[in-house]
Amino acid sequence: MAFHHVVMFRWNEGVDADHVDRLVAWLGRLPGEIPEVKGYRYGPDAGVNTGNYDFAVTADFDDVDGYLVYRDHPFHQELIQAMIVGHIAERAAAQFET
Repeated sequence: MAFHHVVMFRWNEGVDADHVDRLVAWLGRLPGEIPEVKGYRYGPDAGVNTGNYDFAVTADFDDVDGYLVYRDHPFHQELIQAMIVGHIAERAAAQFET
């Protein structure tokens, strides 16, 4: 069985492409910092449907314990504080097993 985490954001007004580019660069480093991450995908909404969130992240783990390491890892927490907190109007998340 695998464990998955999905999170989506709606940016605050004024969050620009430069901020998103910096976030993408930081997210690109995350799997190398946290070996429990087995798969990591992220990006801005493709703009196909109206009403979607602005940005999504999916992360895959062997099990819930791997997810918990990721959730609480100092690098991940630093990323959240620097790039997410104060920049989002809404957040939605879910975790599930397959």
